[in-house]
Amino acid sequence: MFVVPPALERVGKAWELIDSRAVVVCADYEQASLWADAAPPEYRAHPVTGLTRTAALLKEGRVGLLAGSAADLAALVARAALKLETVETIVIAWPESFADQLDALLAEAPNARRVILSWNPPALSEFLERHGRRAEVIGDMPLDPDGKPLGPVGSAQYAVIASQCRDAAVRDVLDTMRATRPYVWRGGDLTPPQDADVLVAAALPSRTEMQALIAPGIQAVALVLAAQVPYLRSIAALTPLPLSVAVDRAQDRGAALRALIAERLARGDVDAELAMLAPLFEAHDAALVAGALLALQRETRNEKQEADTPPTQSPGWVRLFVTAGTKDRASAKDLVGALIKEAGLQKGQIGKIDVRETFSLVDVAPGVAEQAARRLSGVSIRGRRVSARPDRA
Repeated sequence: MFVVPPALERVGKAWELIDSRAVVVCADYEQASLWADAAPPEYRAHPVTGLTRTAALLKEGRVGLLAGSAADLAALVARAALKLETVETIVIAWPESFADQLDALLAEAPNARRVILSWNPPALSEFLERHGRRAEVIGDMPLDPDGKPLGPVGSAQYAVIASQCRDAAVRDVLDTMRATRPYVWRGGDLTPPQDADVLVAAALPSRTEMQALIAPGIQAVALVLAAQVPYLRSIAALTPLPLSVAVDRAQDRGAALRALIAERLARGDVDAELAMLAPLFEAHDAALVAGALLALQRETRNEKQEADTPPTQSPGWVRLFVTAGTKDRASAKDLVGALIKEAGLQKGQIGKIDVRETFSLVDVAPGVAEQAARRLSGVSIRGRRVSARPDRA
């Protein structure tokens, strides 16, 4: 057994256990893309980054090895595009962060051989009991002489990035850290120079490599995908690195909001929100979805401000006080209906309506105010007999 951190270049001999018709279950679409990129060309590997396209490719038999998140693969099963009962091998890639999402999916393939990659098998004891009795488990948690898990090798900072933005993220880290003698490690041999002031791990380090990166007097920063943070936290004491470059580049009223969003992304724990938004990502660009969410937030804030602001009477209208409100389940629609049907008003003679808890304020045209107050008094709205009179503010 050997430790397998959640980086594809570390999979090593696991490829010997993975056939070209396997399904790889991983944390998210970024990990799925990395699996597809790392697979041998003859495997015809495909990452699930879009359900509709993947379903079409599966139907036409154009996919060999399929890699995707548990949620995406379950969606393909629900569409009858993926038939797990015919799959011979299922690879479960570092399920420490999503093991609780796999029961229903694995139930669709009870006879498939399991290959489980893990960096912390003890944390998966219940999962392995249910699904891994005859599985190939690759990975082991390093222990001290007393049989306890090893502690962190030291302290480091980290930043969560997208895999396609790694090079830009390296530049942002160096600018933020104001590095003058940086050393950027992208995997392979690790030989930091003696005079380096900042060490940046642009690839996911193992425990041994992290120990070599953390040196006295030198600032160490690791760039990781969101799904890799739990593993990194198991080998190093982490603090997030807030990248200040975005604020430096754009000193506008949106900079604070962008920094706040970036900080929230760094903290992670948005799986439930991503699952809820996943159908929107299928139909719309993710950037447009984010913009729509910000627009909704702004509209909600404006509506709250309007609700908290005492209404002003529209010029040219007469305000009526009506003894029916939200406590009586009355709505603006109820009041409009009563004014038209019972008081004989036209729709154009009815202005702004403000429904409060125990009463409502209704603007009507000056020429029909007396008629509206007289005819509305005694009318039942939502089962309550109301009275109406000119409002005395």
